[in-house]
Amino acid sequence: MTENTASTTQTSTGEKAKGSRVGEVATAGRDKTIKVVVSYVAKHPKYGKYVRRRTVLHAHDEGNVAQVGDRVEVVPCRPMSKTKSWRLSRIVEQRRGE
Repeated sequence: MTENTASTTQTSTGEKAKGSRVGEVATAGRDKTIKVVVSYVAKHPKYGKYVRRRTVLHAHDEGNVAQVGDRVEVVPCRPMSKTKSWRLSRIVEQRRGE
């Protein structure tokens, strides 16, 4: 069984793959697992004010390459555990060195 590479998840124009999300790595302490926080703004249905929201995703990181603070792209995959059904596609931007 062959694994899809990061180059196949992008389209020819460099756009995001279908169903993928871009977020920031919150934790990377577990082996081959990262927690990605996807932040967005949504309009409140009653009051119309824009409210910050976030979605927390657990993603599979096969090579343990992502670090806390990195901006990454994750794509959906088959469930690997109870909470992990996303896979790391690529690192969009690495955390700036301190």
